[in-house]
Amino acid sequence: MNRDAAQLRDEIRLREASLRDASRERDEGELTAEQFDAIERREGFALEVARNELGALMVSVDVTPARRRIRRARWLVVAVTCFALVLIYTLFSSTSPRQAGNSGDGGIDLTRAQTIDRLLTQAEVDVANKQDATALSAYAQVLTLDPKNVTALTQSGWLDFTAGSAASTVSVVEAGIKDLEKAITIAPRQSAPRLYFAIVADSTPGNQHVAKTEFEEFLKLKPSVGQLAIARPFLKKLGIKIP
Repeated sequence: MNRDAAQLRDEIRLREASLRDASRERDEGELTAEQFDAIERREGFALEVARNELGALMVSVDVTPARRRIRRARWLVVAVTCFALVLIYTLFSSTSPRQAGNSGDGGIDLTRAQTIDRLLTQAEVDVANKQDATALSAYAQVLTLDPKNVTALTQSGWLDFTAGSAASTVSVVEAGIKDLEKAITIAPRQSAPRLYFAIVADSTPGNQHVAKTEFEEFLKLKPSVGQLAIARPFLKKLGIKIP
């Protein structure tokens, strides 16, 4: 049975968590070295399969000139120009301040925060080098450590949306939109998720009203100069003036 992007990401996160638990149990003497090795081989193999499957899904772009009709096509991109924006946007501003490693009592787990920061930096470099599948893997690891990390949700949502649109894969498109919506819910006062979501809405048929509303909200959040530069052509098309 073929698995969609959301299912593969869930599996990757669970297996990465299983490996971390096994490592901790080994260090605490709850597992023998042999038991840990067996778990590591099993989970490592399954992780490699899932990551390869996710990578293949992300790059499975249909290069034939004919367009397939998809019933749930309301979110599929009809304008190819937005596909390149992921690189432009990364150059200007990845997202607003990173939310790395908040602990339950409001303090910061430095080790986790440093790991998250390293993964986010790695993902940005991967995106700049057009290694989207590798970037998505890094963002998935961030979300395993911090499921509410707005940067990872926003970037992975955009990457899924653009890759799914190019490949006419509705499940991947919808997974990307879900992540963007979650990012907005978690951080309604951050401009980056709003910008991505507004571009998604503007780039799909029948969603210009949603796009206009999201761009208007975006402008209220004091976006950066780089974000405004990206938004400007969309704002002009929709007849929205920059305050």
